[in-house]
Amino acid sequence: MSKIMRYLIPQKLKYRLFMAFVCLVLLPFCVLNLYNYQRIETLVQQKISQQSHSQLEQMYRTLEDQMSIAFKTLIFLQQDDTVRSVLRHPEQHDALENKRQIENIFMNLNNSFFLYNPSVYFMILDLNESVYTSYPPRDPLMYSELRNLPGFDPKSMKAGSYHWVPNDPNYVLRDLSTSAYLLSLYAYLEDSQNKPYGLARISIDYSFWLRSVHKQSDLQQQYFLVTHAGEDISQSVPDTVLPGKVKAEIAKQKDKQYFIDKDSNSLINYIYVESLDWYIVNRIPLSVLFVEIEELKHQYFLTFFVLMGGFLAMSFIIATTITRPLSHLQNKMKAAVQKNLKIRLPEHKFHGEILELTQTFNTMLDDTNVLIQKLKDEERQKEVVHFQMLLAQTNPHFLLNTLNTIKWIAIRHHNEDITNMTLSLGKLLEASLNTDKELIYLKDELELVQAYVHIQQVRYAHKFEVTYEYEENILYALVPKLSLQPLVENAIIHGIAPLPGQGLIQIRMLREGQSRLVVEVQDNGVGMERTQKNKAERKRPGIGLSNIQERLRLLFKTEGTMDIVSSDQGVTIRFVIPFLLSTPYESEHQA
Repeated sequence: MSKIMRYLIPQKLKYRLFMAFVCLVLLPFCVLNLYNYQRIETLVQQKISQQSHSQLEQMYRTLEDQMSIAFKTLIFLQQDDTVRSVLRHPEQHDALENKRQIENIFMNLNNSFFLYNPSVYFMILDLNESVYTSYPPRDPLMYSELRNLPGFDPKSMKAGSYHWVPNDPNYVLRDLSTSAYLLSLYAYLEDSQNKPYGLARISIDYSFWLRSVHKQSDLQQQYFLVTHAGEDISQSVPDTVLPGKVKAEIAKQKDKQYFIDKDSNSLINYIYVESLDWYIVNRIPLSVLFVEIEELKHQYFLTFFVLMGGFLAMSFIIATTITRPLSHLQNKMKAAVQKNLKIRLPEHKFHGEILELTQTFNTMLDDTNVLIQKLKDEERQKEVVHFQMLLAQTNPHFLLNTLNTIKWIAIRHHNEDITNMTLSLGKLLEASLNTDKELIYLKDELELVQAYVHIQQVRYAHKFEVTYEYEENILYALVPKLSLQPLVENAIIHGIAPLPGQGLIQIRMLREGQSRLVVEVQDNGVGMERTQKNKAERKRPGIGLSNIQERLRLLFKTEGTMDIVSSDQGVTIRFVIPFLLSTPYESEHQA
C-alpha cells in the first residue's frame, strides 16, 4: 500500500503544489458546478412535476365529474315518473313504445347534462325481462345473463343500493367503443318504500377519455391507469406498459408524488383516485425536458475546460517559482548531512521566508548536536545500570549455592525431608533465575508444580492431595513459565489451609479442538467468599492471579483467557491458551 501511495503522491514540492491546486481548487470548483447543474435539473423536475400534477388533478376532477354526472343521472332516472311507469307497468304500452320513451329520456339526459362526450352509456332493466340501452350492443342482450351480472349482486351494494365496478366488460358495439372494459355504476331503482322496480347500469369509457387527454398534451408524455395492486387498466398509447418496479414504487405512497425512473430515463408523476383505488400515472421522457439545459451545459463546460487549462499552466509556473529557492536550500542541506552536521548554512544569501527557514535549520542543527551528546550520556548511564543488575543477580545465585550446601549436609545426615525440600526449592529458584524463556514445556511446568507441592505438603503435614489428569501427547505443548504454580499456591493457602478436613486439588489439562489448550485447577476449599473475608487480615495483597492474567494478555492478546468459578465446595480456575506443540516433540512422536 505504501508503494502505491509513493507512486500516486508526487515527491517533489513543485509537483505537490501543482497537485494541491488541482485537488483543492479545480476539483471542488468542478464539483460545485456539477452540483449547481444538478440543482437546476432538480428544480426543473419539480417545476415540470408541479405542472404535471396540476394536469393530473384536472384529469382527476374530470373523471370525478363524469362519475358525478353518472350518479346524478341515476338519481334523475330514479325520480323520473315515465321511467318508473314503464318499468313497473310495461304492459300499458307495446315494447316499441316503451323503448322509444326510454331512449327519449336518455337523449334528454345527454342534452340536460351536456354530455357531449360519447363515452357515457346507459342500460336499464325492469323486473319483467325487458332491457333498454342508449347504445347498440355488441351481442344480443340476454335478460337472464344481464340480471345475474356480479354488479347487480345485492351483497356488493352500498347503503344507497349502488356501487362502482372498475373493470366492467364492455357491451357497446365496437364501432362506438373499442375498449375492453368500462367503469360502470350499478344500482337498484327503488320507490319511496325502498322496493326495487328496476336496475340501472351507467358506464364510462375511461380508455377513450384517457386517449383524448393524451391528444391534447403538448409534451411527448404518456398516461396510464393502474390499480393499487399493480394491475394495468388502460394506457393512452397502445402497447405501452409501466414496469413492475415503477408500479411497486408508486404503491409505496398513495399521496401524489414524483420520482425518476432511471431504467426508462423518464419522470414519473402520479395521483391517487381514492374512490376507485386507482392511480393516474404520467410518464415524461427526461430527454424532452432537458434538451436546452444539456446544450447550455455543453457550451459552459467547453469554456470552463479551456480556462482551466490556462489556469493549470499558470499554477505550474507559480509552483516552479516558489520551489526553485527551496531546491537550492535542499542541496545545501545534503552537504550539511555529508559533513556530520558540523556546518551551518549561509544566511546572507536568502531573504523572506527562505531566510527564516535557513535560520530555523541552523538552530535545528545546534539542537541536534546537543541531543546527540545527551544520548551518548544516557547510553553510558544504561551501561552502569546494567552492570548493577548483574551484581544484583549474585544474591539469588548465592541463595541457590547455599541450598546445595544444605542439601549435601542433609544427605550426609540421611535426612530425606530436608533433602527433598532443598531439591524442590532449587528447581523453583533455577526456573525463576532463567529469564530468557517465557514459554516452557507443559511437562517442565508440571515438574515445577510437583516441586512446589512437595514443599507445601511437608509444611501442611500432608493435609491435602494433588491429582493430575492429562494426555501424553500434550506434555510438550508450550505454556507460560510458572503459570500453574501460582494457581496451586492460591488453592493451598486460601482454599485448603482454612479447611478443617482433608483437601483435594485436581489439575486437568486437555486439548480443546485443534487450536486451544485448556488448563484447570480445582480445589475443594472454603471458596472465595470466605477468602475475601480473610483478606483484611493479610498484610500484603496477593498478585498471583492478576499477574497471570496480565501475562496471558501480553503473550496471547485476546486468545488467552482466564475464568474463575467459586462456590461453597471450592474454586475452579480455568485458563485457555493457543495450543503450541514444540517441534522436537513432533519429531520424537513421529519416530
